Amino acid sequence: MNVDAKRRAMAGTVVAPAAAGGKTMIRVGRETQGRSGKGVSVITGLPLTQTALEDLAKQLKKRCGSGGTVRNGVIEIQGDHRDLLVAELTRLGYPAKRSGG
Repeated sequence: MNVDAKRRAMAGTVVAPAAAGGKTMIRVGRETQGRSGKGVSVITGLPLTQTALEDLAKQLKKRCGSGGTVRNGVIEIQGDHRDLLVAELTRLGYPAKRSGG
């Protein structure tokens, strides 16, 4: 088993969406602070390890056709993709809500 396959296997078994306790709410918002007016979609509240966050971010970036990163347990996707991200997270089994205006 190669390293990427091990990471994916571990990420899938660390915390499943249903095993997160049911009370966890994932928020998808938009921020522009400190980015020279450029907006990013921010996903907070995910009960995942750093490796699992990076794998999920990779999936979401590909789905949005955009760049992004994981910082301090928060996924940042470049651009305003809130509706698409909420739909994708819900499809993956995460209880996500849009936050902000």
